[in-house]
Amino acid sequence: MFKVFGFYKFIKIKSLKRNKDILQKFISSNNIRGTIIISKEGLNGTISGQVKDIDITIKKLKSLFLFKHFDNNNSSKSKFQPFQKPKIKIKKEVVPMNLILNSVERNTKSHLDPKEWNELIKDKDTHIIDTRKPFEYKVGTFKKSVNPNINNFRDFPKYLNKLKKNKPVAMFCTGGIRCEKTSVYLKKKGFKNIYQLNGGILNYLKKISKKDSLWKGECFVFDNRISLKHGLVLGSYSICSGCRMPISSKDKRSKKFEEGVSCPNCYKNLTESQKSRFRMRQSQIYKAKQSGKKYIFQKEFK
Repeated sequence: MFKVFGFYKFIKIKSLKRNKDILQKFISSNNIRGTIIISKEGLNGTISGQVKDIDITIKKLKSLFLFKHFDNNNSSKSKFQPFQKPKIKIKKEVVPMNLILNSVERNTKSHLDPKEWNELIKDKDTHIIDTRKPFEYKVGTFKKSVNPNINNFRDFPKYLNKLKKNKPVAMFCTGGIRCEKTSVYLKKKGFKNIYQLNGGILNYLKKISKKDSLWKGECFVFDNRISLKHGLVLGSYSICSGCRMPISSKDKRSKKFEEGVSCPNCYKNLTESQKSRFRMRQSQIYKAKQSGKKYIFQKEFK
């Protein structure tokens, strides 16, 4: 059993290249996989490994960057290793919005625990915003939520600028980090009633029973688990090899679905040459599985 640990911390970081090299060497030698983003404004990552290896990595992060607590973190279990490689990436921002966030600016008063969140979004006057990408929204979301239909988070402020300031705004994302930045942005714009789901969807699905839940569907995650249900158990979605988009059981029953080749999302956009190439790749994957080997080009979801 593997432990999957997601986290973020807004903290001023210097010597990015040096710290990247230290972390890359450390996680590689401790059997940790996943991705950690470091930037001048902080850390953001999801990693996986054996419990003892995750625990020593958490201690390493805290000692290396001199902090005691993460701003937020979540953990879950997986029967298989959901990541294939250990990656440390240097970015301008921990999440791209063209807004560098200082840890002092965090709007922690806006954080609601899952039970408080349920009460807020039951109010018909609350504007509920899903800050994630459209394809994530399609996999699952909160009832009555609105998705801005924006693929690049840097464009999100354009949508926010159109919101009415007199309505309560409730925001959510997978783990909470997008909402941290959005909350600060709206506060600077003069919004008063701003709220965010503390710990994001993952925290909600972990703590709220299906019976009391206002969530519908599953939660997409950027690793080989693809989606999670209540209790953070493995979901039912998989990934189309043609377009790398999540596909449901219903999608697989479509005439446009062909394993390893296409799905209803991409069938019309693929050329016959591409389909032929994908069929050949799928044949090689099948043969590799039959022989007990791993296909060399089989990649993790990105």
